[in-house]
Amino acid sequence: MNDKRIELVDGDITAINVDAIVNAANNLLLGGGGVDGAIHRAAGPGLLAECRTLGGCVTGDAKITKGYRLPARYVIHTVGPVWKGGGRGESELLASCYRKCFALAAAHKINSIAFPAISTGVYGFPKQTAAAIAIRETRAALRDDDGPARVIMLCFNRESREAYEAALRQDSRPAGPVL
Repeated sequence: MNDKRIELVDGDITAINVDAIVNAANNLLLGGGGVDGAIHRAAGPGLLAECRTLGGCVTGDAKITKGYRLPARYVIHTVGPVWKGGGRGESELLASCYRKCFALAAAHKINSIAFPAISTGVYGFPKQTAAAIAIRETRAALRDDDGPARVIMLCFNRESREAYEAALRQDSRPAGPVL
């Protein structure tokens, strides 16, 4: 797997020029705080109007809309889990978010996609664990040259960047000799 297709970028997800951005949404898909609110504000009222037609979204799933006033053509809305200590399926639900986003990207022939650090803000998911899941699922989606040509992980602070850097180093070392 070629990790050169995975980029870490510091910046504003609403300003990045890609085919699709991922919105770390709530179940209602009607905007909120953090990344979700910023995306809704930047996209304008058309995004909210379209989201109202979608009937919400369950945790671990994803839905797609147009990008409206964003540079991105699409917004993929996914609902990450709230961290409750790790014993309630949170890791699997987060992994499902990435898998569902990549499935929508494939269905819509999306060549470049940008992800925020899903569930690591007010939902409290540990950044290191979330980054490891994000990188693992991204590598799986890109295996055998499937998936987008460019996947961006948006780092909103130094701790987020360091978590992604550690996750990229994990398991990317060359294997030793087979005996």
